[in-house]
Amino acid sequence: MASSRRTPAALGLLAAAVVLVLTACSSGDGTRPVPTDGPPTSKPTPTSTPTPTSQATRVTPDTIRTAPTEAVFHGGIALEPNSLAARAEATLGADGETDASRAAALIAERPVAMWIGDGYDDAQLVRVITDYLVAAERQGATPVFVTYAIPDRDCGNHSAGGLSAERYPAWNATIAATLAGHRAVVIVEPDSLGMLSRCPQLADVRLPLLRQAVADFAAAGVPAYLDGGNSHWVAPEVMADRLEAAGVDRARGFFTNVAGFYPVGDEQPYAEEVAAMTGGSRYVIDVSRNGRGWKGTWCNPDDVGLGQDPRVVDDDGRLDALLWVKTPGISDGTCNGGPAAGEWYPSYAEMLVDRRPEWARS
Repeated sequence: MASSRRTPAALGLLAAAVVLVLTACSSGDGTRPVPTDGPPTSKPTPTSTPTPTSQATRVTPDTIRTAPTEAVFHGGIALEPNSLAARAEATLGADGETDASRAAALIAERPVAMWIGDGYDDAQLVRVITDYLVAAERQGATPVFVTYAIPDRDCGNHSAGGLSAERYPAWNATIAATLAGHRAVVIVEPDSLGMLSRCPQLADVRLPLLRQAVADFAAAGVPAYLDGGNSHWVAPEVMADRLEAAGVDRARGFFTNVAGFYPVGDEQPYAEEVAAMTGGSRYVIDVSRNGRGWKGTWCNPDDVGLGQDPRVVDDDGRLDALLWVKTPGISDGTCNGGPAAGEWYPSYAEMLVDRRPEWARS
């Protein structure tokens, strides 16, 4: 595909579309975009009420850590119908950007996690989650959510923000209550533990908040994964200590490589070490953009490609799934010619698709 440029119309529509669709950095020195403070441009209204999961397939508070992978990701990973990539496909296609629209379409065909930030009020928050639950239950699959509103997010840098320490527990409890009784998986606060290397003074407030968040999800029967950083960031024994302090014993486990570029061959041995140090925790790996590995920077690096399609791993190991947690195609920030962090970056999405290696296409 040839690289394309965004038209002014596409820019405006796609910028509005990224409300609360958040990116993640791939190292402790990276940054994240600040979520929009206002509500989405069009408020979602659920067309029906999600149906509670049957007892036969439900993960319970007592089986969060021991349930088989096929129960945690029952029916596979759900596809969000109105994802950012799907909206980009429509907008770019209407503007005659054929190649850019085609790249967005390929990404939109793969399940990507839904990020939930702090820009919704409680009613909107419930509607957004409920809409995705309804869609996932129609597919007979499991939706993956990402929470991203921890106080002092990004250590006060470019993605500074998040909720107050007083507000955060109620916000998280609303999410847990909405998910209770339904199949769902939650990726809890990317970078929240990794960034403690940079801002250790946050630990006294952050760790209790994460413990409470995990406890809320566990009580609701929702498998949660805590931040495990990546294989080139925090030493396994240090990360294991942080995970224990954050309540990993009540979680399903942890995640690695969110928005990162490191190959599974690097991430899995690291994750196995951390898992062994945390009572046999399970883990998931973000493979959304790791098709060509690390290229020396976390921010819109050149010569990168999509990783393998997201899938549930059905062997006997501790790896539960290879996920697309990061939304491929959105900018990491105003670097290497990119637009603001969180905006759809058409030419970058094309590169990710074009340079996806053959092994990742099968």
